[in-house]
Amino acid sequence: MQTVLRLLAGLLVLRVTVAVVLGYHDYFPPNFESDFLQGRADYFWGGYQWAFYPHIVSGPVSLILGTILIGDRFRKRFPQWHRYLGRIQVACVLLVVTPSGLGMAWHAETGAIAGAGFGLLAIVTGVCVTCGWRSAVQRRFAEHRRWMWRTYVLLCSAVVVRMIGGLATVTDFDAPWLYPLAAWASWLVPLLAFELNRLGNPFIRAIRGSISCSS
Repeated sequence: MQTVLRLLAGLLVLRVTVAVVLGYHDYFPPNFESDFLQGRADYFWGGYQWAFYPHIVSGPVSLILGTILIGDRFRKRFPQWHRYLGRIQVACVLLVVTPSGLGMAWHAETGAIAGAGFGLLAIVTGVCVTCGWRSAVQRRFAEHRRWMWRTYVLLCSAVVVRMIGGLATVTDFDAPWLYPLAAWASWLVPLLAFELNRLGNPFIRAIRGSISCSS
């Protein structure tokens, strides 16, 4: 079941990544009538373009690399390639995805709440990938895998945001609070789910323990 779920998640990430890349025709040159760039013409040619273009290129690259690198089979079969691609991934996330994400967060759609969500996401992603790199250098590989899994979960927030937006479009739901909520929920909820799964879901264990004690 875990293998099937990982396969489905990988296919979903790939589908969203392809959709993002196919949308590049709206960005080269920028089409300010397209969904994402609408209303951004006034400030796009300032500092925003220097965050936007690196982000839309490095984001899909980091997602694809992350999907490859988290696989145990790939790591065991191609350890040298795992190390080589891992260095590229760390550089991509730390030097491009994180700073460009922070730059774009200043102009997040709907304002400061969404901007704070995306800005903190960029910072936490940078912290996680840095910790993952340090633990690998220090040969603490179990710890390294946990940090890189966190990094991958955070990178997948781009997929979750688009899923939320797609669901809202299909159901014709348009509330002013939806995008700010998505800016936070897209990474906090998956990260919480990852930590609960890593810990064996302590809430379920506590419930089972209380049932055992009462019986």
